[in-house]
Amino acid sequence: MSHFEALMTATAAQREALLSIPFIVKGAAGQLGLDSYIAFLTQAYHHVRHTTPLLMACGARMPAEREWLREAMAHYIDEELGHQEWILRDLAACGADTGRIRDSLPAVETELMLAYAWDLVQRRNPVGFLGMVLVLEGTSIRLAGTAADNIQQALGLPDQAFSYLRTHGELDQSHMQFYAGLINRLEAPDSTFVTHTARVFYRLYGDIFRALPQQEAGVAANEQQETAS
Repeated sequence: MSHFEALMTATAAQREALLSIPFIVKGAAGQLGLDSYIAFLTQAYHHVRHTTPLLMACGARMPAEREWLREAMAHYIDEELGHQEWILRDLAACGADTGRIRDSLPAVETELMLAYAWDLVQRRNPVGFLGMVLVLEGTSIRLAGTAADNIQQALGLPDQAFSYLRTHGELDQSHMQFYAGLINRLEAPDSTFVTHTARVFYRLYGDIFRALPQQEAGVAANEQQETAS
């Protein structure tokens, strides 16, 4: 069994726990309303805008014997630059106040996940950030494309409201092949540490979804019709 296969096996329970969270299940099925989608994108904006700075910090802290990982961080930076602006454009297409969102504070759950990520990079072992990469990219591969299609159908939003979900779902499939190659090159204790951090990130990322409002899509549609009449 490769290191990547071992990582996926060791985190299977945490992954299934995340995917069974009601907000994720309903969102993937297109059963959540506009307010819920905007709330999801808002928290995505808050953590995605840290992705490039975190990758830069990871690369800077890699020792000489892990130069290949520093180069990998540079590769990820090229792929991730500016994605927070995609999310703001999606929010604008949903009718949200992007200026207010840009200036807002993240939810506590999002802030805690980011705090853990920064602590890994700055105080412990930057290789642990690969646990966060697995959680975010692996989840988008499983759900992003289907969720975007179903949410769009339920809410009648334009294509411009789904650039983050659709593009990430496509990009992360190729990213995961690259990621598997990195994990397979790791040696203990780094490989063991990534397994640990991935388990933690599954819990912390799941907490963000557990805290999001679950507005039903049908209820939202009825309210809009009543307002219009």
